[in-house]
Amino acid sequence: MTQDASQEDGQQESFISHLVELRTRLLRAVGAVVVVFIILFIYPGASAIYDVLAQPMLASLPQGTRMIATGVITPFMVPVKVTMMAAFIVALPVVLYQAWAFVAPGLYKHEKRLALPLIISSTLLFIAGMAFCYFVVFRTVFHFIATFAPQSITPAPDIEAYLSFVMTMFMAFGITFEVPVAVVLLVRMGVVELSKLKSARGYVVVGAFIIAAVVTPPDVVSQFMLAVPLCLLYEIGLICARMVTPKPGAEDAAADGSLTERH
Repeated sequence: MTQDASQEDGQQESFISHLVELRTRLLRAVGAVVVVFIILFIYPGASAIYDVLAQPMLASLPQGTRMIATGVITPFMVPVKVTMMAAFIVALPVVLYQAWAFVAPGLYKHEKRLALPLIISSTLLFIAGMAFCYFVVFRTVFHFIATFAPQSITPAPDIEAYLSFVMTMFMAFGITFEVPVAVVLLVRMGVVELSKLKSARGYVVVGAFIIAAVVTPPDVVSQFMLAVPLCLLYEIGLICARMVTPKPGAEDAAADGSLTERH
């Protein structure tokens, strides 16, 4: 009875220590975002950051047309939200590192070697997805939509609606560009065999266009510009997964050799 009680106390202490560690990592991640937010809010300033974000839309509007704000505090809150989004992107490597540092003690040595490249590639791919959306998709889609506007209408988008649209698109393309990382993880962790992923290409193409139809505006251009990169990135993921797939028996040898090093 005493032994059971001591084991229960040990499990409780371990659980509490994990909660403390999780809180510490969360505070550090949030702290990094807040510090970057304060710096960006001071310079170049929330208004300047929003002006950069609004450039693709402004470029598609008639000469002299500006965006509008219908809410009382919208002209203040929207630039602040944009600055917070920019701060999160800048601090994303720190956030991902804190997530990795929390789970690292439970990983084998060969799994830890894979973690750092995944963190770096995940960050770069997410930013690449947002950059592709900003520089290519926005300018193409906004110009395409502007050509269908009747001459009797003067488009004047609301800045809050524009921010909602931009954040949805950024998330869609940022997550889409993470497909190679997801494929590599699925194969490397043994969840799915590479041969099955290769045979599922047809389903991936159909799924890509369905996802694009759901998360993008109801126009063919934006749907096509999301579905095609998703399919290409899936193929890139298959190539990368083939490079990191261990040979038969190598996985077990690596795991057995690192059992004594896991902590």
